[in-house]
Amino acid sequence: MNTNNEYISKNSYLRKLIYSITPFTLLDYPDKTACIIWFAGCNMRCTYCYNPEIVTGKGKYSFDDVKNFLLSRQYLLDAVVMSGGECLLSDGIIDIITEIKSMGYLVKIDTNGSRPETLKQLINKQLIDYVALDFKATKAKTFEITKADFYAEFVSCLDILIKSDIQFEVRTTIHSSLLDQSDIQEMINELSALGYSGKYYIQHFRNESETIGNPGPSYCDFNIIDCGNEMIEVVER
Repeated sequence: MNTNNEYISKNSYLRKLIYSITPFTLLDYPDKTACIIWFAGCNMRCTYCYNPEIVTGKGKYSFDDVKNFLLSRQYLLDAVVMSGGECLLSDGIIDIITEIKSMGYLVKIDTNGSRPETLKQLINKQLIDYVALDFKATKAKTFEITKADFYAEFVSCLDILIKSDIQFEVRTTIHSSLLDQSDIQEMINELSALGYSGKYYIQHFRNESETIGNPGPSYCDFNIIDCGNEMIEVVER
Protein backbone atom coordinates (compact mmCIF):
# COMPACT_ATOMS: atom_id res chain seq x y z
CA MET A 1 0.00 0.00 0.00
CA ASN A 2 1.42 3.38 -1.02
CA THR A 3 1.63 6.04 1.66
CA ASN A 4 1.95 9.77 1.14
CA ASN A 5 5.54 9.63 2.42
CA GLU A 6 6.38 6.94 -0.14
CA TYR A 7 4.92 9.10 -2.89
CA ILE A 8 6.91 12.15 -1.75
CA SER A 9 10.14 10.13 -1.67
CA LYS A 10 9.57 8.67 -5.13
CA ASN A 11 8.82 12.12 -6.53
CA SER A 12 12.02 13.48 -4.95
CA TYR A 13 14.09 10.79 -6.65
CA LEU A 14 12.58 11.39 -10.10
CA ARG A 15 12.73 15.20 -10.24
CA LYS A 16 15.71 16.63 -12.10
CA LEU A 17 17.29 18.58 -9.25
CA ILE A 18 20.95 17.80 -9.96
CA TYR A 19 23.12 19.75 -12.39
CA SER A 20 26.16 17.46 -12.38
CA ILE A 21 28.30 15.12 -10.29
CA THR A 22 32.03 15.22 -9.60
CA PRO A 23 32.98 11.54 -9.23
CA PHE A 24 36.03 11.98 -6.98
CA THR A 25 37.59 14.59 -4.72
CA LEU A 26 40.13 14.60 -1.91
CA LEU A 27 39.65 18.31 -1.19
CA ASP A 28 36.00 18.82 -0.32
CA TYR A 29 35.53 16.62 2.75
CA PRO A 30 38.38 16.81 5.29
CA ASP A 31 40.43 13.60 5.32
CA LYS A 32 37.83 11.66 3.31
CA THR A 33 37.44 10.44 -0.24
CA ALA A 34 34.22 11.82 -1.66
CA CYS A 35 32.14 12.71 -4.67
CA ILE A 36 30.15 15.94 -5.11
CA ILE A 37 26.52 16.24 -6.14
CA TRP A 38 25.86 19.71 -7.56
CA PHE A 39 22.26 20.87 -7.15
CA ALA A 40 20.92 23.39 -9.66
CA GLY A 41 19.53 26.72 -8.51
CA CYS A 42 20.35 29.25 -5.82
CA ASN A 43 18.58 32.04 -3.95
CA MET A 44 21.67 34.27 -4.09
CA ARG A 45 23.52 35.89 -6.98
CA CYS A 46 26.95 36.42 -5.47
CA THR A 47 29.07 38.77 -7.56
CA TYR A 48 32.13 36.49 -7.39
CA CYS A 49 30.24 33.19 -7.94
CA TYR A 50 32.17 30.97 -10.35
CA ASN A 51 29.26 28.52 -10.89
CA PRO A 52 26.83 30.72 -12.86
CA GLU A 53 25.73 27.80 -15.01
CA ILE A 54 24.69 25.88 -11.88
CA VAL A 55 23.10 28.86 -10.12
CA THR A 56 20.97 29.94 -13.07
CA GLY A 57 20.66 26.61 -14.88
CA LYS A 58 18.18 23.79 -14.60
CA GLY A 59 18.76 20.32 -13.26
CA LYS A 60 19.88 17.72 -15.78
CA TYR A 61 19.70 14.61 -13.64
CA SER A 62 17.40 13.05 -11.08
CA PHE A 63 18.63 11.26 -7.99
CA ASP A 64 17.64 8.02 -9.70
CA ASP A 65 20.11 8.94 -12.47
CA VAL A 66 23.04 9.16 -10.04
CA LYS A 67 21.94 6.44 -7.62
CA ASN A 68 23.63 3.66 -9.57
CA PHE A 69 26.90 5.59 -9.49
CA LEU A 70 26.67 5.91 -5.71
CA LEU A 71 25.87 2.22 -5.36
CA SER A 72 28.89 1.36 -7.52
CA ARG A 73 31.16 3.43 -5.27
CA GLN A 74 30.09 1.94 -1.95
CA TYR A 75 33.18 1.01 0.10
CA LEU A 76 35.36 2.94 -2.40
CA LEU A 77 34.27 6.44 -1.38
CA ASP A 78 33.77 7.56 2.21
CA ALA A 79 31.41 10.46 1.67
CA VAL A 80 29.04 12.42 -0.53
CA VAL A 81 29.22 16.22 -0.62
CA MET A 82 25.94 18.03 -1.35
CA SER A 83 26.69 21.35 -3.02
CA GLY A 84 25.42 23.77 -5.65
CA GLY A 85 23.92 26.28 -6.12
CA GLU A 86 22.21 25.79 -2.81
CA CYS A 87 21.36 22.17 -2.11
CA LEU A 88 19.02 22.95 0.80
CA LEU A 89 16.57 24.68 -1.55
CA SER A 90 15.56 21.34 -3.03
CA ASP A 91 12.26 20.04 -1.67
CA GLY A 92 13.48 16.48 -1.82
CA ILE A 93 16.81 17.00 -0.08
CA ILE A 94 15.82 15.19 3.12
CA ASP A 95 14.56 12.15 1.19
CA ILE A 96 17.68 12.08 -0.97
CA ILE A 97 20.09 12.35 1.95
CA THR A 98 18.15 9.66 3.81
CA GLU A 99 18.74 7.34 0.85
CA ILE A 100 22.43 8.24 0.64
CA LYS A 101 22.92 7.60 4.36
CA SER A 102 21.25 4.19 3.95
CA MET A 103 24.10 3.31 1.55
CA GLY A 104 26.61 3.90 4.35
CA TYR A 105 28.07 7.21 3.22
CA LEU A 106 29.05 10.18 5.33
CA VAL A 107 27.27 13.31 4.12
CA LYS A 108 28.64 16.86 3.98
CA ILE A 109 26.50 19.90 3.23
CA ASP A 110 27.82 23.06 1.55
CA THR A 111 25.31 25.79 2.36
CA ASN A 112 24.93 29.54 1.98
CA GLY A 113 23.13 29.69 5.34
CA SER A 114 19.72 30.72 4.03
CA ARG A 115 17.74 27.66 5.17
CA PRO A 116 18.14 27.23 8.95
CA GLU A 117 14.95 25.19 9.38
CA THR A 118 16.03 22.61 6.81
CA LEU A 119 19.50 22.47 8.35
CA LYS A 120 17.94 21.91 11.77
CA GLN A 121 15.76 19.08 10.45
CA LEU A 122 18.76 17.32 8.93
CA ILE A 123 20.70 17.60 12.18
CA ASN A 124 17.76 16.42 14.29
CA LYS A 125 17.31 13.42 11.99
CA GLN A 126 21.05 12.67 12.23
CA LEU A 127 21.38 12.78 8.45
CA ILE A 128 24.51 14.90 8.07
CA ASP A 129 28.05 14.57 9.36
CA TYR A 130 29.80 17.78 8.31
CA VAL A 131 28.72 21.27 7.25
CA ALA A 132 30.56 24.04 5.43
CA LEU A 133 28.74 27.29 6.18
CA ASP A 134 29.38 30.28 3.95
CA PHE A 135 29.75 33.65 5.65
CA LYS A 136 29.21 35.88 2.66
CA ALA A 137 29.87 39.37 3.97
CA THR A 138 29.38 41.87 6.73
CA LYS A 139 25.77 42.69 7.50
CA ALA A 140 26.12 46.02 5.70
CA LYS A 141 27.55 44.44 2.55
CA THR A 142 25.45 41.26 2.39
CA PHE A 143 22.89 42.55 -0.11
CA GLU A 144 25.50 44.33 -2.21
CA ILE A 145 27.50 41.13 -2.66
CA THR A 146 24.77 38.45 -2.73
CA LYS A 147 21.78 40.40 -4.12
CA ALA A 148 19.78 38.89 -1.24
CA ASP A 149 19.43 39.53 2.47
CA PHE A 150 19.81 36.30 4.42
CA TYR A 151 22.12 37.64 7.12
CA ALA A 152 19.67 36.79 9.93
CA GLU A 153 19.29 33.28 8.51
CA PHE A 154 23.07 32.87 8.47
CA VAL A 155 23.18 33.83 12.16
CA SER A 156 20.48 31.23 12.88
CA CYS A 157 22.40 28.54 11.01
CA LEU A 158 25.57 29.37 12.91
CA ASP A 159 23.72 29.17 16.22
CA ILE A 160 22.19 25.81 15.28
CA LEU A 161 25.61 24.41 14.39
CA ILE A 162 27.33 25.75 17.51
CA LYS A 163 24.67 24.08 19.66
CA SER A 164 24.91 20.77 17.78
CA ASP A 165 27.50 18.01 17.81
CA ILE A 166 28.03 18.30 14.06
CA GLN A 167 31.51 18.99 12.73
CA PHE A 168 31.43 22.22 10.75
CA GLU A 169 33.49 25.03 9.35
CA VAL A 170 32.81 28.67 8.51
CA ARG A 171 34.28 30.02 5.30
CA THR A 172 34.38 33.21 3.24
CA THR A 173 35.38 33.82 -0.35
CA ILE A 174 37.26 37.09 -0.60
CA HIS A 175 37.54 39.41 -3.61
CA SER A 176 39.61 42.52 -3.00
CA SER A 177 37.09 44.86 -4.63
CA LEU A 178 34.26 43.51 -2.44
CA LEU A 179 35.79 42.84 0.99
CA ASP A 180 38.78 44.57 2.54
CA GLN A 181 40.79 43.97 5.71
CA SER A 182 38.39 45.94 7.92
CA ASP A 183 35.47 43.85 6.61
CA ILE A 184 37.24 40.59 7.41
CA GLN A 185 38.14 41.85 10.88
CA GLU A 186 34.51 42.88 11.44
CA MET A 187 33.32 39.43 10.36
CA ILE A 188 35.80 37.74 12.72
CA ASN A 189 34.61 39.90 15.59
CA GLU A 190 31.00 39.06 14.75
CA LEU A 191 31.75 35.33 14.72
CA SER A 192 33.37 35.67 18.15
CA ALA A 193 30.40 37.64 19.48
CA LEU A 194 28.06 34.91 18.23
CA GLY A 195 30.00 32.25 20.13
CA TYR A 196 32.09 30.71 17.36
CA SER A 197 35.65 29.64 18.06
CA GLY A 198 38.02 27.64 15.95
CA LYS A 199 39.17 27.92 12.35
CA TYR A 200 37.77 30.44 9.89
CA TYR A 201 38.63 29.59 6.30
CA ILE A 202 39.33 32.34 3.79
CA GLN A 203 39.08 31.25 0.17
CA HIS A 204 40.66 33.53 -2.42
CA PHE A 205 38.69 34.39 -5.53
CA ARG A 206 39.83 32.49 -8.62
CA ASN A 207 40.90 35.18 -11.06
CA GLU A 208 40.56 32.90 -14.07
CA SER A 209 36.89 32.13 -13.35
CA GLU A 210 33.82 33.29 -15.24
CA THR A 211 31.46 34.79 -12.68
CA ILE A 212 27.94 36.14 -12.28
CA GLY A 213 28.91 39.74 -11.53
CA ASN A 214 32.23 40.01 -13.38
CA PRO A 215 34.01 41.94 -10.59
CA GLY A 216 37.35 41.78 -12.40
CA PRO A 217 40.61 40.41 -10.98
CA SER A 218 41.22 40.31 -7.26
CA TYR A 219 44.43 41.58 -5.70
CA CYS A 220 44.48 40.98 -1.96
CA ASP A 221 47.01 43.46 -0.56
CA PHE A 222 46.83 42.57 3.13
CA ASN A 223 47.90 39.65 5.31
CA ILE A 224 44.80 37.55 6.00
CA ILE A 225 46.47 35.74 8.90
CA ASP A 226 46.87 39.01 10.80
CA CYS A 227 43.09 39.31 11.05
CA GLY A 228 42.60 36.52 13.59
CA ASN A 229 41.99 36.95 17.31
CA GLU A 230 42.47 34.87 20.43
CA MET A 231 39.32 32.82 19.72
CA ILE A 232 39.48 32.38 15.96
CA GLU A 233 42.32 31.11 13.79
CA VAL A 234 42.20 32.39 10.21
CA VAL A 235 43.26 29.82 7.61
CA GLU A 236 43.87 30.66 3.94
CA ARG A 237 42.86 28.32 1.14
